[in-house]
Amino acid sequence: MKYIAYCRKSREEKDKQILSIQAQIAELKEYAKREHLEITEFIEEEKTAKIPGREKFAEVLKKIEKGQASGIIAWHPDRLARNSIDGGKIIYLLDTGKLKDLKFPTSWFENTPQGKFMLNIAFGQSKYYVDNLSENVKRGLRQKLRIGVYPGKAPFGYINNPKTRGIDVEPEKLKAIKKAFELFAEGNKTFTDIAIFLHKFGLRRKNQKPLHINEIRRILANRFYVGIMEYNGEYYEGTHKVIISKELFQQVQRQLEFKDRHKKRRYNFAFMGLMKCGECGATITAESHKKFYKGTNRTVEYVYYRCTKKIKPCNQPYISEPELEQQFRKAINNVALSETWANDWCKWLEEDEKLDIISIHENIEKLEQELRALDEKLNKLLDGYLDGVIESEVYKTKKNEVFEQKLKITEELEQIKQNGSSWLEPFRNFIGSALLCAKIARAKNTSEEIAFFGKTVGSNFFLTNRQLAVSYRKGFAELCAPPPAQSQSRLNFADSLSVGVRGIGPPASRSQTERSTDELHPAFAKASVVRRHRLCRRHAGRPVEVPRVGVEPTSLLGTRS
Repeated sequence: MKYIAYCRKSREEKDKQILSIQAQIAELKEYAKREHLEITEFIEEEKTAKIPGREKFAEVLKKIEKGQASGIIAWHPDRLARNSIDGGKIIYLLDTGKLKDLKFPTSWFENTPQGKFMLNIAFGQSKYYVDNLSENVKRGLRQKLRIGVYPGKAPFGYINNPKTRGIDVEPEKLKAIKKAFELFAEGNKTFTDIAIFLHKFGLRRKNQKPLHINEIRRILANRFYVGIMEYNGEYYEGTHKVIISKELFQQVQRQLEFKDRHKKRRYNFAFMGLMKCGECGATITAESHKKFYKGTNRTVEYVYYRCTKKIKPCNQPYISEPELEQQFRKAINNVALSETWANDWCKWLEEDEKLDIISIHENIEKLEQELRALDEKLNKLLDGYLDGVIESEVYKTKKNEVFEQKLKITEELEQIKQNGSSWLEPFRNFIGSALLCAKIARAKNTSEEIAFFGKTVGSNFFLTNRQLAVSYRKGFAELCAPPPAQSQSRLNFADSLSVGVRGIGPPASRSQTERSTDELHPAFAKASVVRRHRLCRRHAGRPVEVPRVGVEPTSLLGTRS
């Protein structure tokens, strides 16, 4: 009788769990020699038998049906089948007589009703082992998610610890990942630039080449770096170390969306994507033209910006890039902050920071109460899902929404514990940005640097009749002087702007140039009451004259000493 030797190894199984294919072949050869069995060929396969569809196994059955062999020899019955369909095919071939015998070195089989019954039990045991193993693995994965450990391969910057079964940090690589997030958030780096940067720190592919741009995109969009684990469409809170803030992550996501909208762009124009047409509302695009000058034997490239006119007909003319750049510089310079004023604000900010410590404990208690309420919501959602009241998709959606709220509150709570109230640091950054405006506008910076800083101070830019109109962000809008004052030196009236505080000067004489710190940044209003009481005590009832534009600060009665 001729036999076909079938050797299989599942790719999901480790070598220590089952004999390798080469070991199976050696064992079957010794067994055939000992039992005087004729093996016509060895068929090898590396595929799981949990589900039907094995090509080599189907080839074995076809040869049996064609009469090329009458028996099958394998190391164990579970090498032939771990599912009911493949096991049923084997037993059916035995019933029809096309398959006359099965041989296993590890078990006994006879082609009798009793033998087929025992073979069916062996196939059932193999299927039970796979199903039970799957349930045990799933239970282990769920337990990992409960304790905040990601049950898969750790992303770049982290490493799986085989001893503790947890996620450990690779300090150097994780710092490189954070720096990559910061560089990409600036808006002037491409995916290739980030890949080259990470390559210097050992973050590369197996062939030692830089990471593919799709891998860079996945890294920048991976919520794992802000403490959120996504598994099977659900969000879980991770316990691994996080060094990337949610604000930085959101900035990166906005840059990803911006690049997706402009991924077909062939040229890198500095101000493209920033402006809209003031007449029709369409996007302002750019184009490049080259001109050859015979006299100097050189080619010069000119860049022009114009309306795309995709919404409706528009009569707006084009504008050259140098002219547009000068208007951007002027717009940035209009919100520059004097050094004297910045020093005063920083001094007041330090005083408010000391007073703000008093309210930190109250804020922490309030946020912790909100966290407990969200945890109660999650428990109710889980109870409803387990009781069958809530469907699976609805449960996942609602859970993710509550989890996002919980993560936001948790991050705010950690920030308060580390740095105090959330308004102090943003306002300090605002002062630093406003102080840099004059330097950025006047220095020999490139168009790309001007455009990047323009996005910092402005939210919307419109171009009408070759004139740039800017909608400044909150805070910078109040720093912008009115048109009559733009010709005056900023140092001449910067101090006079900072004395305008409601309740000190005569309300009837409050001019357009008067600005309080509450108006200049919304975060500063949180400590306004305390600050105003302090200012009132400092002025001790002295009248404060609100200056007119152009009045020198030395003539003011109410300036700070």
